[in-house]
Amino acid sequence: MNAVTEITSQAHVTLPRLNEPAPAFDAMTTHGRKSLADYRGKWLILFSHPADFTPVCTTEFMAFARRADDFAALNTELLGLSIDSHYAHIAWVRSIKDSFGVDIRFPIIADLDMKVAQDYGMIQPGASDTQAVRATFIIDPDGILRAMVYYPMTNGRSIDEFYRLIQALQTSDTHKVATPENWKPGQDVIVPTPQTTDAAEARMSEGYETTDWYFSTKSL
Repeated sequence: MNAVTEITSQAHVTLPRLNEPAPAFDAMTTHGRKSLADYRGKWLILFSHPADFTPVCTTEFMAFARRADDFAALNTELLGLSIDSHYAHIAWVRSIKDSFGVDIRFPIIADLDMKVAQDYGMIQPGASDTQAVRATFIIDPDGILRAMVYYPMTNGRSIDEFYRLIQALQTSDTHKVATPENWKPGQDVIVPTPQTTDAAEARMSEGYETTDWYFSTKSL
């Protein structure tokens, strides 16, 4: 396959865009049919995995399940997906509970026709044409896609990072600020940068912890 053919063969892969409405879906899950509209008013973490009954995916699902109450306290729901039937999902959920003692209480989409996976760009031809990579999407209460992260099939995600990211996004929305690298609640946040020369001149006397006109922080 030459380079042109390879690019053409991958042209059908589409990715949703940040800060735009997340692709709508209506799909069968282990908890009955679920649609994106069902999550209106809540934050949603939609995440895909390559296949049921696989070791790395099992560790991720158990980690999400163990943090489910923490996410719920942030008004955040969890929703898994793979290109397996809901019967396979049910069997896998039961196996996890029997073998590891962990109860998977969130629904898992059965995406046999790959519609949801394709709409969200979860199918990466360079990895597989029939399995979803480890993609994670954070959707806000208005149905807007706020973050997306892709991992290779071989390596598991850090659920702690998605919990931290939800906290950071909610803090930014509430206080109209940015958060620095690896920010956690209780740490200082970044004040928006001045947009004019006059505002930059005034910044030094506004009471923030200012290192330079463009870099100011404050506590909440």
